Amino acid sequence: MCPDTYVLRQQPKREPRFRIQYPELLNPAQLEAATTTEGPVLVIAGAGSGKTRTLVFRVARLVELGVDPQAILLLTFTRKASSEMLRRASSLLDGRCDDVAGGTFHSFANIVLRRNAKALGMDSGFTILDRGDNEDVINLMRARLGFDKKEKRFPRKQTIGSIFSMAVNKSRPLPELIEDHYAHLIDHADDLIALHASYVAYKEERNLLDYDDLLLKLHRLLETDEKVRIGLSRRYRYIMVDEYQDTNPLQAAIVRLLAAEHDNVMAVGDDAQSIYAFRGASFRNIMDFPDLFPGTHVITLEENYRSTQPILDVTNQIIAQARERYSKTLYTSKGDGDPPLLIAAEGENYQSRFVCQRILELREEGIALPEIAVLFRSSFHSFDLELELTKHDIPFVKRGGFKFIETAHVKDALAHLRVVANPRDAVSWHRVLLLLESIGPRRAQQLSGELTQSADPTEVLEAASGKSYSTSLRALAGLIRGVRASARSPEDQLNQVLRYYDPLLKTQHRDDYPKRSKDLEHMVSIAARYRTLESLLADMALEPPSDSVGDVVAVDEPEGLVTLSTIHSAKGLEWHTVFILWAVDGRFPSMQSMHDDEELEEERRLLYVAATRAKQNLYICYPINMYDRAAGMVLSKPSRFLDDIPEEMLKPMHLVEG
Repeated sequence: MCPDTYVLRQQPKREPRFRIQYPELLNPAQLEAATTTEGPVLVIAGAGSGKTRTLVFRVARLVELGVDPQAILLLTFTRKASSEMLRRASSLLDGRCDDVAGGTFHSFANIVLRRNAKALGMDSGFTILDRGDNEDVINLMRARLGFDKKEKRFPRKQTIGSIFSMAVNKSRPLPELIEDHYAHLIDHADDLIALHASYVAYKEERNLLDYDDLLLKLHRLLETDEKVRIGLSRRYRYIMVDEYQDTNPLQAAIVRLLAAEHDNVMAVGDDAQSIYAFRGASFRNIMDFPDLFPGTHVITLEENYRSTQPILDVTNQIIAQARERYSKTLYTSKGDGDPPLLIAAEGENYQSRFVCQRILELREEGIALPEIAVLFRSSFHSFDLELELTKHDIPFVKRGGFKFIETAHVKDALAHLRVVANPRDAVSWHRVLLLLESIGPRRAQQLSGELTQSADPTEVLEAASGKSYSTSLRALAGLIRGVRASARSPEDQLNQVLRYYDPLLKTQHRDDYPKRSKDLEHMVSIAARYRTLESLLADMALEPPSDSVGDVVAVDEPEGLVTLSTIHSAKGLEWHTVFILWAVDGRFPSMQSMHDDEELEEERRLLYVAATRAKQNLYICYPINMYDRAAGMVLSKPSRFLDDIPEEMLKPMHLVEG
């Protein structure tokens, strides 16, 4: 006898209820991007189109859908960017967004490698070399191999470091890279390859990683260790990458491996703003994303919230002539404004005088100086303008120069902490020892070798012979022992170092001791944010502060400052009024790029980036007469990137003497 059956009715599927009113807060394209949560998505975000807002709302959307926040990975190019996005997501929703994993590719690699160091035969206590340390190691290997004594001048450590870095970032074999991009150094190719092998071996022996090693070793880990790869991919089921056009081939490969168990990757970027090939970034990454992730849904953000329509009309024309691009036309609902002007100046000084005069006029019209920027292709393009600004008493700041982390006194203090964290760090030992009176480079190198081989470096320091420096070595040993034994915070450990270092700072930098001392006070306030010495040192290498306190104080003008900046340094920023200097063939695009189609296309994108920084006023300037070393004074031609822009869009204006 069959049992009776009782049919359970299917419960109607309930739509999730969202706290955030997405359709009211986003435009249609942003809404589509924020609510498309499954599968590969490529968001082509035009300049000023609200890409950050879109990413913030997508994080919140995923959390509202019930996705575990710890299963979301947000990769950005600065820690500040990821922190700001997650802060904004939390303010939209709730504290759950704080648990989203966010950071730079390099900081993410640092975390993964420390947890899985043994899988690569590494020690989890590795030290991360900054650029200066990296070059010092190269210089040491260069000397050891005798390349500094060659009859033909050998490349400098900075050049060698750039070549080694480019090979990693472009995923190119070193011999091939030298042949294609450094043909003028082909005579040194064999020596550079030998030097690279020594450099790699030196780092491995001493548990050192440079900036590029983080990506290289993360990629190797994901590629060779299936357990780790599957584990990470299952952990991070939703991956978002900001500024995807700035990724290099290695980063694109890492993203593909992290998505091995799913294809839930959203890449956000703008092909028209791909301008960092000199750092290894690949324009092909964003163009080929749909090939890397078949079935990609492409969404284009075209509504601009920054610029007036006349400015956007010019920027659309600049990029319309690009050989290869995603089709988009920026528009705005902000309304009309004045058309951008093409300023023809008699010579360079006329160009500078125009900029100064117009800045003073804008100031009288109520435009604050910090709302004005002058942008240029190369740093030397602003030299004449800097003199003219000084003459007119217009305060300005120029982006560039030494960064806080690259100053000698900050590197000295960090070196003392590094040898505590990693006693095998020969580079830092060498720096620490050279600060001591009577210890020269040869003795420092010898002692560094002994210290890195010893189980207890303090015993080596105390046993070192020589009356002239025995006291200072004992004092150093006492410091290392004290900091190492301290269970206190990184702030306290740094204060111990600074009490020891202060007399050395006075001796080494008598002329500007107070300014440098302020920098070190600033460094203590930074250390106070950290719980472990390891995390402090990793961040100082990966995400260092950029400004020294002295420099900030020095430029504290009541009215603020006009910004002078290379276009590369201006990306992501915006101003009410933007001047672009030297828009002339041979300077912009540069002479070197005119014979290489890829480089020429990047120069076009560079001008597009510069023009899209302007909110209300845009002035593109060029000198009619320019000096050429070979030919003397010659007539110039406006940048070829402006050729197809109608005069009614980019209004010509000629400067005349009053």
